[in-house]
Parts: sequence; C-alpha cells; structure tokens
Amino acid sequence: MTFETIDPRTEEVIANVSEGDKDDVDLAVTAARHAFDHSPWPRLPGCERRRIMLKFADLMDENVEELAALDTIDAANLYSLGKGMFIHGTAELIRYYAGAADKIHGETLKMSRDLHGYTLVEPIGVVGHIIPWNFPTQMFVMKVGPALAASCTMIVKPAEQTPLSALYYAYLAKLAGVPDGVINVVTGYRPIVGASISSHMDIDMVVLNVSFTGSTETGHRIMQAIATSNLKVVSLELGGKSPFIVFDDADVDKIAPLALTASQQVLFQGQICVAGTRIFVQEGIYDKFVTKLLEELKTWVVGDPFDSNVNQGPQVDKKQYEKVLLYIENGKREGATLLSGGKPLDTKGKGKGYYIEPTIFTDVTDDMIIAKEEIFGPIMSLMKFKSVEEVIKRANGTKYGLAAGIMTNDLNIANTVSRSLRAGAVWINCYFGFDNDLPIGGYKRSGFGKDMGMDALHKYLQHKSIAIPIYNSPWL
Repeated sequence: MTFETIDPRTEEVIANVSEGDKDDVDLAVTAARHAFDHSPWPRLPGCERRRIMLKFADLMDENVEELAALDTIDAANLYSLGKGMFIHGTAELIRYYAGAADKIHGETLKMSRDLHGYTLVEPIGVVGHIIPWNFPTQMFVMKVGPALAASCTMIVKPAEQTPLSALYYAYLAKLAGVPDGVINVVTGYRPIVGASISSHMDIDMVVLNVSFTGSTETGHRIMQAIATSNLKVVSLELGGKSPFIVFDDADVDKIAPLALTASQQVLFQGQICVAGTRIFVQEGIYDKFVTKLLEELKTWVVGDPFDSNVNQGPQVDKKQYEKVLLYIENGKREGATLLSGGKPLDTKGKGKGYYIEPTIFTDVTDDMIIAKEEIFGPIMSLMKFKSVEEVIKRANGTKYGLAAGIMTNDLNIANTVSRSLRAGAVWINCYFGFDNDLPIGGYKRSGFGKDMGMDALHKYLQHKSIAIPIYNSPWL
C-alpha cells in the first residue's frame, strides 16, 4: 500500500510513498536489533564512527540542492534558506557529533572502601525516532546525529506529510558507510507506525518530537503506550506557546522586525515549536511598536518558497491550513481586534496552495484561545503590560514552557525575568538563538529531554558501575 505526499504550493501529488504498518515496524526493529547486537556499528572504534559520520556530512553538502528542494516541495521550507543555510548547518551538526564519537568514556572512582570502581558509558540500544513535519531535515539530523555518535541503532518515522528527505538521508548514510540496519526509515501514519514504535517490546528508547496543535495529547498517548510495554526510556518535545517580552527601553526599530520573525509570520509560516507568538509589549512603547510592525509587514512577500524574494510560503497541508483559518475566526469571535491579514491568499490566481496572510491580533487577553493554544500558523497576538511582575506572571500563565524572548537594555530586568520564566530556553535581545553547543528542551507540558549540545548525546547513553575488590581486602 502507498499514500500520497502533497505539494502544499499546488495541492498536487508529488509522489506515492510506501504506507508502513505494524509488520513493517517489526521488520525494521528486527533489523535494528540485529545491527545493535551483532553488527560492527556499536563495536567500531569511535574514530571509525567519526570517519563515517564525517563522510555522511560531506554527502549532505554535496547534495544540498536536492535536499533543499525536497524540503521545499514537501514542507514548503524556503528553498533559498535551505540551500544557503539549513542543509549546510545540519551537516555541521553531524560533524559536531562525529567529533564526540571517540570521546565517550566513563570515570575511574576513588572508593571509600577497599574497592576499585569505575563506570562504563554504553549506548542505550535500539531507538525509535518519531519526528514532525515542520523542519524535516533539522528534525532528522537532530535525532539521528547524536544517536549515531552514541553507536545506537534506530527506526525513524518521518511525518506522513513530509517523508521524502528522510528517505534521501537514509540513502546518503548508506553511501557514507553506515551499516545496514543501523538507520531504518518507516514511512506511514502516526497512529499506526508511531503507535507501533511506542509500544514495541524490543525498542529501548523512544524520542518523540511532535509540534502542532494537540501535540501534548499525542505525548500522553505515547507515554501510555510505553507504560504498557517495556518501560522504555522516553524523550518528548511537545511544542510551546512562547512569550516574546518587549520592555519600554527596547529599540523599537530593531525589535519590531525581530518580533515578526520570532512569531514566524515569515520564513516558516509560524510552523515552529519555539515561535514567540505571545508578544507582550510594555505600555510606554506599545503604540510605536504597533506602527513599526505594520511598516515591516508591508515589505514582506507571501508566495512560492522556491522564489528567493518570498518571505512566507504555504502551510504544510490542507488540514493545518484549515486549522489556522479556524483559529483566526476564533480570535475575531472572542473579541480580539484583527489588525492585519487574516485571510487566505490566492498567490497565482488559480485557487491553489495553502497560503494565509500574515495575521496580527491586538486587544488579545490571556484567556482567549489564540493566546492559549499552539497554533502553528502565521498568527501573532499582541498584549500590553505595565510592570515586570505582571508580565512574569502572565508569561508563565501557560501549560507550555519551551522558549521565551526578553527585549531590554536593563541588565537587572534581563536577569530577573530570565530567572523567573518557566521555559527551557530564554533568549535575551535575540530570538532563535540556536547553536550546536546549546541544549534546548522544555519545561512543563512542553516535554522533557534535550536536543543539541552534549546533553543530546548523553540521553542516548547509559552508565554502568563496576566495582572490584582490591587484593588482600576483606572482601575476598
């Protein structure tokens, strides 16, 4: 059986992709388990794993145009950014973890008794990766890279909306020398393939990254499936509703464009888990801030993501497109003021494509649906505040805790607010401050476990403690 993957620019079928089921997951797990238990991969010297991973990264760079194009036609990621930045950036992330592959080691311990002690650091085993559709390349590499360095084997289930680049990356990994069975990609639908991975008794760990409306509920179902199986290790990243806080002393001319980018009105159509969509602006600069937002918005173009002049492409599929439009209607119905946008766009005059105008609401209150739920669309909610204490309370008044932005030149305010926010990543006078070294992960219902940095590598490792009596000790 197969399913169609759709081009969100045209609503046309790109390809028919194999529709995996429980039997396919069983085959993939068998291959991964055999590769972990019997293949060379977990037994290779770290320097050899490093060499293979570096070759994998080189192949990504060599195939940058094909990879960027796949993510554009399948996920509507901007082609110019994919080709110019993101593919090369993820290749660097593979190199980052390749550099750690031969530096995984335990400790020698000076015991308080007549024992010699040490720890071994070992791979956790077979890992199931369930990844979302918004950034197919980045999500694949963020999971696979550290797992490869840790010498795990894995099953990867790409999102059914965007399966194409994951298949290509698996092909490149094989060309690089990754042994058969180490990376197994199973395409198909989350309720079948994802559920089979979560409940499989021969998988040691599940890493779930689900970023869309309802992601927390999906995380709950995954946890329930794990609890009724073999209590495998789990890492969850379940999205967010991040605050972007602008204080009176901020430079409006610089921060207003950053706020639009943070809320992802442009670049990725709001389809990013850390999007700063709750924009809190202190009352002293609120009116000036709104004026600057509207000026900036006039310069941005919605259209085909293959066009280098375009800032914003379509939503990923019809379902997400309709959800975003429903949220816009909810905002209007609950009394928010529609400042800009709010309508579908026909960019080519053919009535095709899942395009939505960049949308800004003012007069938004904390109890409105658009202020509480993760939308995953180009919608910004503007809210006015008076004091530091007020904005801390309101920013934390959400079930999520993934990221936050603080815009101020006052060091005391920056320190106070950053320490007070219940969020896994806080960016001060910047946004999307991602780096290979910097771990990111959530608080509260945004999940647990870290991506990026050495924290991501460590979650695929486990420690074994070993003790040996010293000769002539009373233990003998």
